[in-house]
Amino acid sequence: MKILVTGGAGYIGSHVVVELQQHGWETVIVDDLSNAFPDVVDRISRITGKTPDFELVDLKDPQATFDLFRKYNDFQAVIHFAAHKAVGESVENPLKYYRNNILSLVNTLEAMALLNVRHIVFSSSCTVYGQPDVLPVTEETPLKEPLSPYGHTKRIGEAIINDQCQASNLQAIHLRYFNPIGAHESALIGELPTGIPDNLMPYITQTAIGKRDFLRIWGTDYNTPDGTAIRDYIHVVDLAKAHVKSLERLVNQQNSEPVEVFNLGTGTGCSVLEVVESFERTSGIKLKTQIMPRRPGDVEKVWADPTRANQILKWTAQRSLDDMTKSAWAFQKTMEVG
Repeated sequence: MKILVTGGAGYIGSHVVVELQQHGWETVIVDDLSNAFPDVVDRISRITGKTPDFELVDLKDPQATFDLFRKYNDFQAVIHFAAHKAVGESVENPLKYYRNNILSLVNTLEAMALLNVRHIVFSSSCTVYGQPDVLPVTEETPLKEPLSPYGHTKRIGEAIINDQCQASNLQAIHLRYFNPIGAHESALIGELPTGIPDNLMPYITQTAIGKRDFLRIWGTDYNTPDGTAIRDYIHVVDLAKAHVKSLERLVNQQNSEPVEVFNLGTGTGCSVLEVVESFERTSGIKLKTQIMPRRPGDVEKVWADPTRANQILKWTAQRSLDDMTKSAWAFQKTMEVG
């Protein structure tokens, strides 16, 4: 069975492609390489022994998107990652996020309808919950106003897919990620942003390797035990395995309704300083830090109740915070030596 992975050369997408190929699925990666590197395809091949097809396509272009689907004509499902994902940048440049994240999804859905591709797993986010009143967050937690344009695009994306499922035979699973970090155990793929990192973990590893003078910590006056923001950090490989479970659920027609939603997290919140302490513990490196004001768009604290994914998808996060920081550092060091 052939699966289209949009944004498959990116951080999460590449890990999902590895898991799919190791489970016997044939994959096609489509990516515009705006925040990814072409050698990721070779690295996936080194891990799995299989080379995925790769198509350099901008999904904002409807004709190019249709041509891609017509070229293959036999996709069993789509896993949709293609999106910009930096909260801070989305606040500074909202139109970039609305244009890219919404247009790419609409064009993909139109092409799926044209070729009768009936299954989609959507890369959503806990940002759709805004700042929840009650923690931990369940799938029934009311969706509040997202605090960033990035969060808005994920909430709008879910709504677009929901409407298309109502109007057609499309079947979907929304996976609301909490905070993926870490890297594959091979240290061949991991989080490698272009430019200055917006996310915590690559900023930590780039500071440790000497690419950044210090680690910026955005806000130490939050209403949390140590004053820094709290997130539910999840190992990217654990996250990737949930996509395989979700895909199998859809194609085997085990879903109970046209759209299902699952939170993907560990169920434990960790502060920014706790992540820093874990990295220093697993790497043996003391980080230079600089305290900064709160960053617009950031939520104070959020973590998941993953019970539904545990019970229905038969999926549970397995790796610890130390596993996450240790693997991220191994990947950063591999990148420095090639």
